[in-house]
Order: sequence, then C-alpha cells, then structure tokens
Amino acid sequence: MTSRPFDKINRRAFVTSVVAATAGVAAAPALAQSEPAYMAADKELVRRNISSFRALDWRPYFSNTRKGAVLVDTVSRALHYWSEDQSIYKLYPTSVPLTEEMTRRGRTSVTQKVVGPDWRPTPNMLRRNPEWPSYIPPGPDNPLGTHALYLSWQYYRIHGTHDTRKIGRRSSNGCIGLYNEHIAELFSLTKVGTQVLLI
Repeated sequence: MTSRPFDKINRRAFVTSVVAATAGVAAAPALAQSEPAYMAADKELVRRNISSFRALDWRPYFSNTRKGAVLVDTVSRALHYWSEDQSIYKLYPTSVPLTEEMTRRGRTSVTQKVVGPDWRPTPNMLRRNPEWPSYIPPGPDNPLGTHALYLSWQYYRIHGTHDTRKIGRRSSNGCIGLYNEHIAELFSLTKVGTQVLLI
C-alpha cells in the first residue's frame, strides 16, 4: 500500500503533538511551584477540612466518659461518641447550624430520647419563616427524622433527617443533624445523662 503525502503530514503532526504534550507534563512540576498564593491557600483550606474529619481521643474534651460522651465539632461537621467503658467509638458526619448566631457551644447532656419525634418550630423560626406550619407530626415530612436526642438546652436536639442533602453542610436552625441510620445507632448507644460537648 503506498502512503499519500497528507498521511505523512498527519503522522508527523501527531508525533510532534505527543512530544510537545510529554514535554508539557515534564514541565508541570515547575509550574505548580509558582502558582498564585490564593490557589495554595484554597488547597490548604481543603486539606485541613478533610483531615479534620478524623478519629479523636476523648481526654482533651472530657474528664471521664461516665454515661458515655458525645463531642460535636461544628467546624469539621462531625459527631464523636465514646461509650462509658471506651470500648465503642463512633464518628458520624453531621449538619450544623446555618450561622454563628444560631450555633450554641458548650456542655450539655441528653435529657430525653424520642423515637418518632414530632416537631414544633421555635418562636424565632416562625418569625423568620411565617409560612411554616406550627406543628409537624412524626413521619417522612418531619425535619427531626426518625429519632431525636433532646438536650438540656431548650430547643436544641441531635436528631435525624429525611433530607440527606443537609448532612455535611451548614443547614440547620441550631440543631445537629445526622443520617437517620446514624441517629438510630447513636440513639441505641446513648442514655439519658450522656454528656455532650459542642465545640
């Protein structure tokens, strides 16, 4: 088979482009070293955010694990649980409050455990959202999901959610949300009196 002149040109163009692309890849590390500072800063923020969702030890946060201990890290959007005898440790992704003003931090405890909770918006929620209903019974439309741990702070809960898009985001009006399967597991592990710390 005889080759036509344009076949040779196409082959030459192909080989030339492969060589040029390979040279570009080899030069890439040099380019990465001189990237703008804002790009490096963004990468650092992402790295820290990913690495902050990691296992923790309970000792820097609690003096003991009597009745179990729950640590909610609102920055990394993670909930940590340690059983009283420390044989069980769990780490769950969470939703956190929309704003700093809605975020409460400090020590509290589980005061009540409810399967199939009903929901009433707080007076502040109704002022911000007057179109909301004043009551939602248990079920798939309930924003508290399948289980709720009531805290000693009025209106604050650790609860499930049927809207799984909320997990890992600033999306709540003050509560800490978990996937329904995670709150069901946490519900079975905690007891009334389990200590809770939000940081």
